[in-house]
Formats: sequence, C-alpha cells, structure tokens
Amino acid sequence: MIGEKIKSRQPRVKVIFYLESPNASEVKLAGDFNKWSIKKHPMKKNAAGQWQKTVMLYPGRYEYKFLVNGKWELDPDNDWKCINCFGTGNNIISVKKK
Repeated sequence: MIGEKIKSRQPRVKVIFYLESPNASEVKLAGDFNKWSIKKHPMKKNAAGQWQKTVMLYPGRYEYKFLVNGKWELDPDNDWKCINCFGTGNNIISVKKK
C-alpha cells in the first residue's frame, strides 16, 4: 500500500515499443506492467511494416515480450534479457524519471 502511494506521486513516462515484423498479421505487447494481459496493448502496424505501441509507465524496471501471430517472441532490438519462470526469456526495460 505504501509503495502504491509513492508510485502514484511520480509522473508516468511515455514509452514507445517497436517491433519490425512486416509479415505479421497481429502483434500484442504484454509485460508485468499490464499483468501479462494480451488484450490490453494490441500493437498497430505503420506504413513501413513496423509495429508500435505507446504506453505510459511509472519509472521502474519491467519485463515484457511480444505475441506475434500467437507465438511469443523477444524484442530483437533489446539485448537486456532475463530467464522467466517458464525457463524461456523476457526482455527488460528500465524506465527513468524525466
């Protein structure tokens, strides 16, 4: 409860996630910032075939992954990774205060 009060006093930071996957028909963003929900952050494809999603996050460390055409994929542009509880990997992002 105390952590939530401190967190709510900090401003959120705009974070834009990108994925190059021009042949994908559907990409979703999931992470611990949205309780790994594949419904909360569907991504949109731009004219160049790049998928993107803007998310407002509090400063902190987050794990995430992409669901591409129903298959989990790591972010190929982010080398910061960790092993998850399933024995596979997640990407990590650190959101800093502005």
